[in-house]
Amino acid sequence: MGEKNSDTPSPAQSQSAPSDPSDRTVICVGDIHGYHSKLLRLWFNLQAAVGPSSFETALVIFLGDYNDRGPDTRQVIDFLIQLPSRYPRQRHVFLCGNHDLAFAAFVGALPARPDGSARWSDTWEEYAQNEEREGWYKGEGYSEMHVQGRRWGGSVGADRFNHKKGTVYKGSVYDAAPTFQSYGVPHASPDLMKAVPDEHKKFLHDLVWVYEEDNVPIHTDNGRIECRLIAVHAGLEKTKKVGERLQVLRSKDTSLHTVQELRGRMNVWDIPEELLEKTTILVSGHHGKLHIEGRRFIIDESGGLEHLPIAAIIFPSQQIVRDSDT
Repeated sequence: MGEKNSDTPSPAQSQSAPSDPSDRTVICVGDIHGYHSKLLRLWFNLQAAVGPSSFETALVIFLGDYNDRGPDTRQVIDFLIQLPSRYPRQRHVFLCGNHDLAFAAFVGALPARPDGSARWSDTWEEYAQNEEREGWYKGEGYSEMHVQGRRWGGSVGADRFNHKKGTVYKGSVYDAAPTFQSYGVPHASPDLMKAVPDEHKKFLHDLVWVYEEDNVPIHTDNGRIECRLIAVHAGLEKTKKVGERLQVLRSKDTSLHTVQELRGRMNVWDIPEELLEKTTILVSGHHGKLHIEGRRFIIDESGGLEHLPIAAIIFPSQQIVRDSDT
């Protein structure tokens, strides 16, 4: 883990970029996971870090996972939806995380499949051996629900301990109970489908699975360079051709039972070798780590845990800003 490198790059949209790309400020915000108060503190600290003028025209990329674990998902999404009108000179990008995709699947906000249909029962088979242990949702509307929606809205059975995180599951394997409660309904209740406002469903539906930006300025010890930035929630599979995976992400193919670029772990941790030959940086959240190595940036210091801070990175300076900064 680190916050700066030596000879490598140091650490939904509105308005167009400034005419001189070298003057731009680009901010990438890590996973929020339902912590509204942390988000407000981080937003204040970001403005203080870059100054009002640069902040007003910044490109702000949110790296996904807005819901679950924390208590205030509804307030978090309200805040994000209001940003384009509150900061009309900024550009805002809202990436889709694995938690957001599952939330969207449960409330009927997934983009349609490539064939135009909205039936996803054929996505269940790959995870079928886990259905009983994970306690998949079997209530109203489940029969054609995407597998990740059923897992998200389910109720974990006897073993409620998350051995990977060392925590107790909150309702489902996605820790979705606080999201239900933020909309005023009990966990696993189909009433959530009606309780979530249409504007929140549209927000979930419109989330992008990948974002690409050229000419992003980066400070290095050898001076300023301009890079191509690729932002995706978890990363890019290092064993797959980048161009093919980017096409899948751009198309938001919801017929897939899972998308490794949104939920993978070690298989998406490193930057693919073919990108090492290019001036490209890869930025993600998801992993519950703050990790900067070469041109790979993983910005998710909290992992949705209450006692850890939400972090963001500012380019070109590579400065790390946290909600806990004073």
